[in-house]
Amino acid sequence: MLRIAGGWIIITIGRIAAWIIWPRQHSRRSVLSKTPVPSAFLKTRRICVKYSHNNRYKKCGQGKVTRTVLSYALYGFLAVAPLFGLGGCDKREQPANPPVAVHPPEKSEQIIKSYKGRKIVFTSDRDGNDEIYIMNADGSEQKRLTNNPAADRLACCSPDGKIAFTSDRDGNPEIYVMDENGTRQERLTHNLVPDGSPCWSPDAKKIAFTSNRDGNPEVYVMNADGSEQMRLTNNPAPDGLACWSPDAKRIAFTSKRDKNQEVYVMNSEGGEQKRLTDNPAYDGAPHWSPDAKMIAFTSNRDGNPEVYVMNTDGSEQKRLTDNPAYDGAPRWSPDAKMIAFTSKRDGNYEMYIMNSDGSEQRRLTNNRADDISPCWSPFLPFTTKEKYR
Repeated sequence: MLRIAGGWIIITIGRIAAWIIWPRQHSRRSVLSKTPVPSAFLKTRRICVKYSHNNRYKKCGQGKVTRTVLSYALYGFLAVAPLFGLGGCDKREQPANPPVAVHPPEKSEQIIKSYKGRKIVFTSDRDGNDEIYIMNADGSEQKRLTNNPAADRLACCSPDGKIAFTSDRDGNPEIYVMDENGTRQERLTHNLVPDGSPCWSPDAKKIAFTSNRDGNPEVYVMNADGSEQMRLTNNPAPDGLACWSPDAKRIAFTSKRDKNQEVYVMNSEGGEQKRLTDNPAYDGAPHWSPDAKMIAFTSNRDGNPEVYVMNTDGSEQKRLTDNPAYDGAPRWSPDAKMIAFTSKRDGNYEMYIMNSDGSEQRRLTNNRADDISPCWSPFLPFTTKEKYR
């Protein structure tokens, strides 16, 4: 259903806001800080998007939205953003309490092998603002890498020890890069419109990303130093959330060109664009397995956002999670045996991990705030024969 309120365009599916498009006169910073968001359509919806000038939440409609949810609504897919699951209201207050200590879960043999030497980078607002964090793959030693009054999020790890991420610290969402320890932070894109959702190529030479610079969200690619930025898709509907194949020859992405968000694939030059999923519900946020055999993605086809996998040609689509709460944003481990993902099954968004077949689902983080958007680091040598110590 299409609703127009105060110049904003809101497309809803059932009780879930699917897309939000903000007017051109609102800058990115005003949207996240002080712009009043229409609440007329919220009377019968569970989504609440009112925000205050001092970064405190305000209730509206039937509940409230966390800052991370709002940020993703306006930022996860840039000017046009999919919400599915990440747009639900929390009816309970969530005071800013210190993080709860997280102990590594009981480790099976397979989990032990995938944990050895591995780290996961993620986004958290546990310290009052969205920042990039890193932890061991068993959930221990959680450490903040960025520290800005603006929002830093959507991190992606390169094979050579770099982290690309999105930040609006300079007044507009742009792509930045830093070392694994958070040092040498450098901006790669410079535009008056949002650039975000970076994804490294397997050889660390290029970065695919989403940009609205030509008036519509499209998939772009650039060199690792920010040079030679080139558009790969060109559609009146939004394209974004790109992910490289392990051989760097193909790129999977999300598109709404067929009036519904679906997973597509194209070659690395932007040609041979082909749809892999076909559902009236949301399919998106694809991620290639490192062995090039599967693509994990998020789908709402069974009435709730869940993690799915499929063959790289779109066949044999299978659901891995089954919860009434949100499960999504899947990311494969470097050995393709594990999948990290975000879930709200315990009342707020946390990092989880499971085997690639969906078994042994375990929580890694435990905070009153939201921990979201995982990415495995491929920085250290990996061998499945090593034992956990």
